[in-house]
Amino acid sequence: MKKKFNLQDLDCANCAAKMEEAIKKIDGVNDASVNFMSQKMMVDAADDRFDAIMDEVVKVCAKVEPDCVILR
Repeated sequence: MKKKFNLQDLDCANCAAKMEEAIKKIDGVNDASVNFMSQKMMVDAADDRFDAIMDEVVKVCAKVEPDCVILR
């Protein structure tokens, strides 16, 4: 399943790159991209575990950029 999410308060391009790299390492994630300019994130992950994977994505992103909110 591939879904796009809006991001709020993503402050730097370097943080976006770190978030993208960390998301790609999560088990079950096929692909991910974080676009700093458009404040959007795309996650392609296993359908049957998508919600659990997204919970993990939120945790990983909070470690990199605590102020960033993923609008689900």
